Amino acid sequence: MIPFSPPRIDQKIIDEVTDALRSGWITTGPKTKLFEKKITEYTGCKATLCTSSATAGLTMMLKWFDVGEGDEVILPAYTYCATANVIVHCGAKPVFVDVNRADFNISVESIKNALTSKTKVVIPVDLAGFPCDYNEINNLVRHKDIIKLFSPDNERQEKLGRVIVLSDGAHSIGAEYFGKKTGSLTDTSVFSFHAVKNLTTSEGGAIALNLPEPFNNSDIYKYLNIMSLHGQTKDAFTKTQSGKWKYDVIEAGFKANMTDIMAAMGLVELERYNEDMLARRKFIFDRYSEAFENMSWAELPLYESEQKVSSFHVYLLRIRDITEEQRDMIIERIFDKGVSVNVHYQPVPMLTFYSEKGYNAEDYPVAYDSYKREITLPVYYDLTDEQIDIVINSVKVSVKEVTGK
Repeated sequence: MIPFSPPRIDQKIIDEVTDALRSGWITTGPKTKLFEKKITEYTGCKATLCTSSATAGLTMMLKWFDVGEGDEVILPAYTYCATANVIVHCGAKPVFVDVNRADFNISVESIKNALTSKTKVVIPVDLAGFPCDYNEINNLVRHKDIIKLFSPDNERQEKLGRVIVLSDGAHSIGAEYFGKKTGSLTDTSVFSFHAVKNLTTSEGGAIALNLPEPFNNSDIYKYLNIMSLHGQTKDAFTKTQSGKWKYDVIEAGFKANMTDIMAAMGLVELERYNEDMLARRKFIFDRYSEAFENMSWAELPLYESEQKVSSFHVYLLRIRDITEEQRDMIIERIFDKGVSVNVHYQPVPMLTFYSEKGYNAEDYPVAYDSYKREITLPVYYDLTDEQIDIVINSVKVSVKEVTGK
């Protein structure tokens, strides 16, 4: 069976993790701090905090902006449930909007139509690693009519003076938009380093801070670092130094720090990311597109344009003119041929927790139409050329078996 997305674990990863273990320092320490520095340099953002997950990073940023009961947060209906769950955890209301037909990403026009005086945050999601339309989104929240609509409830919201853009970049580290990397495209971005991501630390994430003046991103980093350690003013590494054991707790924070074992993996992956990992993933994407471009039933994913370059995270193939039931049958046939595939994602309003709250997938027709026809193909570093050919053939034969095309 060809797996869907196994992590890349080679000798370089093993050696760096072993070095962390032998150092005697396995929680947050020098490797984590170095990884943060390297991410800041790589993305061009102003400061980076590594976290235990992207979910933790999104939650902390919502809490930092004091998002809570009575507030609304706009997000796409087409995303993983974590994007919505963090809003619920803060006591705020998720406001789902529809997505673009071409690229699965949030529709700027839908954002505009959903903005109210209760809106505090917009969370664009770079689905599959393809950046959202950040210039348009940034300009929208800065438009004088939208600023007039904004109703701040605290000092930080007053200081920003508008809706904050919190990018869910879980898929998109390394992607580019007008020559700039994700992480530097808007107010704040959060990356995921989960096991199935391009750049993995087994679990983990990072907050890339890029807030405008008069905010000091270094000061925000220091505050979030404290928040990630239960509100404790000193981390374990600092407390090991002579006379530095005493600390205070200034807030009921979270347990959301990254460990040096995780950061060790990230340091290896980031060093070889562009020339090695992204190059291989782009090769696989191109092979799939070349194989399917002349098939009348194939709607290929957009992953490069004049303005944007994807991180090539997942290959979202859509089959034209099929039902959800036919899509599921095609997936079964592909699995029968020894190839693992997936679907990214069920629109969040379809999921029981959200549908029971009154959300309805029919209110987001573009998202649902894309979902019902989508099959995600395997993309990972160690996928061989021979296996790529097997995937391609399995898809073609399975589509023909189900649809006759």
